[in-house]
Amino acid sequence: MDDRLANLTWLRSFEAAARLLNFTETAQELGLTQTAVSLHIRSLEARLGSKLFYRQARRLELTEIGQAYALTVRQALGDIALSTTRLFGAETARTLTVRVPVSTSALWLAHLLPAFAARHPEINIRLVSNIWTEPEPRDDVDADVEVRLGHGDWQDVTSVRLSQETIVPVSAASGPRPQQVAELLQGPLIHILGYEDHWARYFAAHDLPYTNENARFSVDTTVAALQLVAGGGGYATVLTRFAELSIERGMGLEIAGPPMPFAQSHYLIRRQGRGPLRPEVQLFEDWLMEIFAGFEG
Repeated sequence: MDDRLANLTWLRSFEAAARLLNFTETAQELGLTQTAVSLHIRSLEARLGSKLFYRQARRLELTEIGQAYALTVRQALGDIALSTTRLFGAETARTLTVRVPVSTSALWLAHLLPAFAARHPEINIRLVSNIWTEPEPRDDVDADVEVRLGHGDWQDVTSVRLSQETIVPVSAASGPRPQQVAELLQGPLIHILGYEDHWARYFAAHDLPYTNENARFSVDTTVAALQLVAGGGGYATVLTRFAELSIERGMGLEIAGPPMPFAQSHYLIRRQGRGPLRPEVQLFEDWLMEIFAGFEG
């Protein structure tokens, strides 16, 4: 056996610190002192003979080898926990409540969840969604995993960016496909409430004039916008990942112009004061990071 095999307590501290990038928050999560966490990390680095973090004034940053090691350690700890549950039984039902924006749920995540279920059949998923992203959910559902779409500037939570988004215009596959962006001005155009400036920004990026007079329909979700487009109701601008997966699933749409950067991103939300992550929560969060990276768009 390799004599550098690390103490399991050190590895737990490293995994949490790599996830939170803050020794104080790591100590709070693990029920330790900040001094103890710092000692664990220094001991682990000494055992391995390699620096795992860059220490900065107010935060930590993983070194390149630290990033690679964090993925391995996180998977290993998750495997140990799941094997323990399988062999010796679970203390509680292993059901995750996952909260995401409604369009992200309906147009993207719900289609990909069967892949997670196939990989982890012992974990049940309860998927809930909000139309609007609010500081606090209106219902009383306590989510184990929460994803928001925005700028990452919410108060009293830690946000981890999952994606760098772009938007594209879409048209019905059954109708004529615009050959130039200027043809989209002929409409009819569909507005999504909360994102009414998308068309103005898209046309401005192509040096084209635009007024709200070009818009015929307004809807409150991207789901409704895509259904309207597919039915021949006009054009809409949506996140590229939503458009691509909807086309792949045979929704009857076509991308009608080049992508444009979108100022908002999907973020994984971690509320302050929550306890150590259950193994299944960590596995799901890791899977989310994987699929968002794999569908970057």
